[in-house]
Amino acid sequence: MVLLQVVENVQNVTSAVEKTTGMTLSLWELAVKGGWIMIVLAFLSFIAIYIFVERFIAIKKASKYESKFMENIRAYILDGKLDNALALCKANDNPFSRMIEKGIQRIGRPLNDINAAIENVGQLEIENLKKGLPFLGTIAGAAPMIGFLGTVTGMVRAFYNMANAGNNLDITMLAGGIYEAMVTTIGGLIVGIVAYLAYNYLVSQIERLVYMLQATATEFMDLLNEPIK
Repeated sequence: MVLLQVVENVQNVTSAVEKTTGMTLSLWELAVKGGWIMIVLAFLSFIAIYIFVERFIAIKKASKYESKFMENIRAYILDGKLDNALALCKANDNPFSRMIEKGIQRIGRPLNDINAAIENVGQLEIENLKKGLPFLGTIAGAAPMIGFLGTVTGMVRAFYNMANAGNNLDITMLAGGIYEAMVTTIGGLIVGIVAYLAYNYLVSQIERLVYMLQATATEFMDLLNEPIK
């Protein structure tokens, strides 16, 4: 009951202040009142944005696939023009061409060896595209907890100030401490949600690329089972 009365008093005081003084807080002012925790969250948000933009560009570049690439590779291999096929692979800078290039270099060896070489290259390409994603996922999970830590420390500070005020306790002192503490929770949730959405989007794009690589590898292995002229 006491806690409910305190909350009601805080709401009444806040409303009264806004009505009588017309005071409003901008996002920047709220962020500043969050203290040093907001600096940490701002740093994490900057890293999250950087990772997302950098990986987004890398994945988009890796996903560029010429529709006639495998058709041309097929024609060269069936005609026995392996040098032309290798030159075509080198001319295309993407995971598909590097994977097929490794397979062409292994032609003449057992199919299992060729398939293993292709899979290894494809796995390396995927792992390279995943760089930074674990850290982005960590930010998505850690940011809300960091924000909550700021809230707890802010609440402790607010009640400590209230205890030291003695008979001079002013409800506005408690109200100010509480809303300043809650700012860090809001900041942590915002950073965490954005990082979580960005992480899942990038993962979905990589999974799509994995499917395309697997389809290309299967097409190439089927090609090797055809008679070479």
